[in-house]
Amino acid sequence: MDFLLVLWARLTERQDPLPLPIAWLTIAAAAAIVLVPVLWHPSRNVVTIAHEGGHALVATLGGRQLGGIRLHSDTSGLTVSRGKPRGIGMVLTLLAGYTAPAVLGLCAAWLLSLGYSAGLLWLLLAALALLLVQVRNWFGLWSVLLTSAVIFVITWYGSALVQSVFALLVTAFLLLGAVRTVLELQQSRARRAGAASDADQLARLTHVPGLLWVGVFLVVTVGCAVVAFGVLGLAG
Repeated sequence: MDFLLVLWARLTERQDPLPLPIAWLTIAAAAAIVLVPVLWHPSRNVVTIAHEGGHALVATLGGRQLGGIRLHSDTSGLTVSRGKPRGIGMVLTLLAGYTAPAVLGLCAAWLLSLGYSAGLLWLLLAALALLLVQVRNWFGLWSVLLTSAVIFVITWYGSALVQSVFALLVTAFLLLGAVRTVLELQQSRARRAGAASDADQLARLTHVPGLLWVGVFLVVTVGCAVVAFGVLGLAG
């Protein structure tokens, strides 16, 4: 009971906004992680987790039977679901992948704007716990557990300032990382290595060119980033 009371207090505790210099330094750090290859490759797994989680959530909400999630060491992933091979449910499931990290980042920015940094981190832990039971390979289990462990340590042991900085770092990383993965998608398609990509599967389902679907992904991810930074008071 005491643990639940402490947990509830941490979930509902509101933190003061970060000073603008610290906020911008945090966003710059997130941008560096996304832009520097040696930092981006290992951290990209976090975006992949959100990507596959988006597929899984929308597939489940659309009535499809979730078969499991696999995360790979090359930062790719696969979500298997069973149901009608065509139709709006399948289209929405495919749409959810590349847009999920950006939408998650936008929701995270909204919570941060209300002061719920710790609450955001606990919600992320809860989402990872739900995702964990669907992971079907050892690397995927390791990736989700490691990500969960880092968030838990920061949430349980970090000061209010550390939690706020880390929550903003995660939020900015998801928003910026989502944009980069869309650009990487098109680079892969240009090399004719993306025939099984979400955009190409959508093209086969809808008879709309894959490049246009990449454009949809880009508009959504960039739009979420702009709106999120506006919500946080950092867009202008």
